[in-house]
Amino acid sequence: MPSFDIASKVDLQTLDNAINTVKKEISNRFDFKNSHVLIELNKKDFIVKLEADSDMKLEQIIDVLISRSMKQGIDATAFDFEKEAYPSGKVVKKEVSVRNGLKQDDAKKVVKLIKDSGIKVQAAIMDNVVRVTGKKIDDLQEVMAKCKSAGLGFPLQFDNMKS
Repeated sequence: MPSFDIASKVDLQTLDNAINTVKKEISNRFDFKNSHVLIELNKKDFIVKLEADSDMKLEQIIDVLISRSMKQGIDATAFDFEKEAYPSGKVVKKEVSVRNGLKQDDAKKVVKLIKDSGIKVQAAIMDNVVRVTGKKIDDLQEVMAKCKSAGLGFPLQFDNMKS
């Protein structure tokens, strides 16, 4: 039976390239001359650590991060900006986590979306992916279109298509 996996992952090398591009652009900008800026990627935990002199500069770094990441092919919803920035001495710090893998709640949302659509397929949660199987490839493609248009708030990739 045809099947495919729905995942939400970010390629580490692409993310690293995007972070390096952001560092380069920020270091060349005039408004960041002689100011403290730290942009660091924790590759193990998928966390981007940001530091700047003020909230305004931190927001500018975030804008550059989103735009450069999108040019590298990383969806803007892959970044979780929910944690608030906090002052630490003379600088403002913020930790931005990068969503890598479907969390259990997100996977349940995807399965519910598929089941509510009425398409004759089966969806099963397997670790951090959702495996969708059906009798027809057309049904699977319909599920892909439904998931893309749903706007779930996190990026989705469709992998491992087997017929």
